[in-house]
Amino acid sequence: MALTSAYTQAYGKLNEFFGKIRDGQSPPQFTHQLLKDLGYKSNSHRAYIPILKALGFLTPDGKPTPIYSDYRDHSNSKRIMGEALKKAYSDIFLIKENPTTSDKAAIKGKFKSFHNTSDTVAKHMTSTLYALLALADLKPTNFVEEINTESVSEGSTEQNTNSVVQPHSIASGLHYNIQIHLPATKDIEVYT
Repeated sequence: MALTSAYTQAYGKLNEFFGKIRDGQSPPQFTHQLLKDLGYKSNSHRAYIPILKALGFLTPDGKPTPIYSDYRDHSNSKRIMGEALKKAYSDIFLIKENPTTSDKAAIKGKFKSFHNTSDTVAKHMTSTLYALLALADLKPTNFVEEINTESVSEGSTEQNTNSVVQPHSIASGLHYNIQIHLPATKDIEVYT
């Protein structure tokens, strides 16, 4: 279980900030100076770095991770953010799989009780989460596509139906592929 304590009071600028990350190059290390160079000079903006670390965009020493690089792909950025949020805020997603504004009170309560914070801090944590949710696609990405193929060999009535499982994402999960091979016969008693 996980519930990050990283938050910012400047959550209104997170959309713009992540847009700059997506459009810029990946730095060797993400520092406070780089944050200032991007135009985020306020002390409230300094909290963006711990948020990046909590989401898995940066290593503990501030180096960009593969998640950071993957986020820069405009066609996948929302999905990458959704996956990062589900990891960093997994306890929240136990309350509601797809949080809406009507869930704010419950989520604020979860932050308050989990981190033993004041109402103000819990409000900032909740607002930070909702600002990040606006950048994410929370649709499940751990699905598989089954392709049924029939192969009939010449001179034989035997048919094989094979299911080929092809994952559509890098999300980890457990998948079962069950195949039943029945003998080729016309005798119906074999199948009962």
